[in-house]
Amino acid sequence: MDVHGRELRYFVTVADELHFTRAAELLYVSQPALSKQIRVLERQLGAPLFERDRQGARLTPVGAELLPHARRVLAEWDAAQRAVEAAKVRQRATLVVGMSHSPARGGLRPAIRSRFTEAYPEAEVQMRQVAWEDPTAGLADGSSDIAFVWLPLADPERYRWVVLATEARHVAFPEGHRLAAHERVAFADLVDEPFLALPRTAGELRDYWLASDERGGRPPRIGAEIASVDETYEALVDGRGVCLVAAGNVPLVARGGVLTRPVDGVAPSRFALAWRAEDRRPLVGAYAEAARLAVVG
Repeated sequence: MDVHGRELRYFVTVADELHFTRAAELLYVSQPALSKQIRVLERQLGAPLFERDRQGARLTPVGAELLPHARRVLAEWDAAQRAVEAAKVRQRATLVVGMSHSPARGGLRPAIRSRFTEAYPEAEVQMRQVAWEDPTAGLADGSSDIAFVWLPLADPERYRWVVLATEARHVAFPEGHRLAAHERVAFADLVDEPFLALPRTAGELRDYWLASDERGGRPPRIGAEIASVDETYEALVDGRGVCLVAAGNVPLVARGGVLTRPVDGVAPSRFALAWRAEDRRPLVGAYAEAARLAVVG
């Protein structure tokens, strides 16, 4: 037996009004068409649902038994339709991805994007460039939904992440630097150098790129503050200091007048995709999963 939602909705409306003409007006159908659909339902059930007279209609015992079940079926169907519409909206939604510079590493971003698009073909991914003053690339203030970041993050319990790359740290310095002839540099030979530092708002990340944990308690000398790749390059060329840089970012600064060398005695850097721990939206989870799959290959 196939009972359609339309027939149940017609039945419930007549049961509420106990009058076929008024029910037909509410349903925007003709009274004969409504009566026909109720008769179809009665034939399918094998019993009359209403007793009709000139004053209107009354539920039969069978109709009275059916009514609460019909209401529940319609309520569940309405809820299902709302859930489907909400899912469609989520699929069409925009995901804002924050970054402080382009994560070019071996086509990583296109690999993540292609996997994400397979799961959410209608979703729009909006890449957002964020200044170095914000080490969370927009996660902390909610302007980004998910972000490419460097670890460590302040308040790590607020975030979840997938590590995308673990890379050795190099040192960048101007040509003619006293260590330029070395193939590798020990960090102990750098502790007295003036360093280029991230803005103070970068917090833990500023300390990390100054290698504060490897200095044995000796404070770093700050030659200049930097807030972009171009500022870093110009400060290096001007000889205002040296800086540590992840191996994957070496091409960003190793241009004319700047050299880089691997550094011994410092922990490797970790590049990650991060999101807020409480954010359980499907788009965020799908992008994170796409990143995980891109890393494992």
